[in-house]
Amino acid sequence: MNHVMPPPCGAASGSLPPSAPGAPAPGVPASAPGAPTSAPGGPTPGRPPELLRPAGGITLSRRSPDRSLALNAAVRANLDHLRPWLEWAAEAPTVARTAELTEAGMAAWDAGTDFIYLVGLDAEPGRVIGSFGLHRRIGPGALEIGYWVGTDHVGRGIATTAARALTGAAFALPGIDRVEIHCDPANTASAAVARRLGFRLDRTVDAPVRAPGETGRKQIWVQERRPTP
Repeated sequence: MNHVMPPPCGAASGSLPPSAPGAPAPGVPASAPGAPTSAPGGPTPGRPPELLRPAGGITLSRRSPDRSLALNAAVRANLDHLRPWLEWAAEAPTVARTAELTEAGMAAWDAGTDFIYLVGLDAEPGRVIGSFGLHRRIGPGALEIGYWVGTDHVGRGIATTAARALTGAAFALPGIDRVEIHCDPANTASAAVARRLGFRLDRTVDAPVRAPGETGRKQIWVQERRPTP
């Protein structure tokens, strides 16, 4: 998943199938969430909180059917913003497709393989401005963060604040010792989020090109659990 952060990053909850997220749009995805993904490391024993309230007047809440229409509207309004980085943004999702993936995402949460959140502002209740996820698809003891934030809300520190909250939630889970953010080298906005949060660039690898802005390379940013004193 490519991260759209402030453009998209990774594959955070969108409303279409997953994918790895040109010049990067601020706020673009880092492997942003789409459909639930497989879990090479097996289910996570614990579950993160269904509601997170980090600083800055934002809320991350577990994806649920009652917000399916708002999510669909957010994705459709941001397709041009997401399309360079996310394969699933190639076409506008129908309301039915968003509802279908919401149900699949809820099942994945219950199974402990994918934890997808919708992001909202306290000042705009009911509106969805992006999506973040913790994904159990990178092997044992690890979770990948994926995300996207809508174009009207980029440059406000929302991606950094939300990703920090999810990093903490990931490390609070039993058996999780590593958190990763994956993004295309051209998606400099997403890389900046990882850097601000203290992730280190572990490696850059070849990756299939699935979206117009991608270069065929993928950066793997890593943060490891700090030893308990």
